[in-house]
Amino acid sequence: MKLSEFKFDLPQSLIALHPSDRGESRLMVVHRKTGEIEHKTFADLINYFDDGDVMAINDTKVFPARLYGQKEKTGAKIEVFLLRELNREMRLWDVLVDPARKIRVGNKLYFGDSDLVAEVIDNTTSRGRTIRFLYDGDNDAFMKLVDELGETPLPPEIISRRKVETADRERFQTIFAEHIGAVAAPTAGMHFTKAIMKRLEIKGVNFAPVTLHVGLGTFRTVDVEDLTKHKTDSENYRITQGSADIVNAAIDSKKRICAVGTTSLKAVESSVSASGHLKAVEGWTDKFVFPPYDFKIANALLSNFQLPESILLMSACAFGGFDLVMKAYELAIKEKYKFFTYGDAMLII
Repeated sequence: MKLSEFKFDLPQSLIALHPSDRGESRLMVVHRKTGEIEHKTFADLINYFDDGDVMAINDTKVFPARLYGQKEKTGAKIEVFLLRELNREMRLWDVLVDPARKIRVGNKLYFGDSDLVAEVIDNTTSRGRTIRFLYDGDNDAFMKLVDELGETPLPPEIISRRKVETADRERFQTIFAEHIGAVAAPTAGMHFTKAIMKRLEIKGVNFAPVTLHVGLGTFRTVDVEDLTKHKTDSENYRITQGSADIVNAAIDSKKRICAVGTTSLKAVESSVSASGHLKAVEGWTDKFVFPPYDFKIANALLSNFQLPESILLMSACAFGGFDLVMKAYELAIKEKYKFFTYGDAMLII
């Protein structure tokens, strides 16, 4: 398929700048077989799942990856966005810097009251750098310092229109976030409340945690018309044997397996055995899901409404069918559903 096929006019007013209360967003339910589209609220989700069904949830935890500091000597203000840890012992990180033209190999960067110092050791892309933090403490102390100095990494589409607020620290996170490593939230999971999860558990629905540390590759702009030529950045992921067993029992019982978010979908579809079962794994995935795609694990998908030409929209279209999902998006705009990170949800079954 072509990039231009995923273009549509999205009014800026429909990009949510603040979230609804957890569990109270709108929910559009799209039925693949019949094409029926229902308008519900998120709490109605429990009506679509029964005993033995499974929800694969991404339990990655977002850390405050956006740091503001100064360049040595000149004191010029710089922004450093931590993308991923390359080497824990050496404190090497892949980062994006802004303004990039001022940040050269050999420069030292200071954060806070010089609480944290980093040295630029390599240029990777026009905005990309590899930096080494000059810090002697252990990793827990280092991440605690990053947590204190960093800012919640809301996407540019939001921070270009409002400042990051204290409430974002808690809200830009799922309630089941556990393993630190994401620079963006798995947004579909942010709708869940403890009460909704408990009601699903009472119905016999099982949760299978998977971990995919969301990187900027998930949100990076696709700049080629031919989607087969797009390469996504690798993201670190992990599926335990326990979670694989939960999912595989549901596969064998022909139950519903819902990927909560396109990142969970990417994780489970990245580790499929020859028999069509989920395998335990720890590694990296650069899987890019776009139509047409033959899904092996998930048979339901919960997703937020995504931006035009995003790979998240492409994943949703691959799952629900291009024509049906684009029709649903057209209806969502007409019905004024909220889009993107803090927006409303869509369940495709």
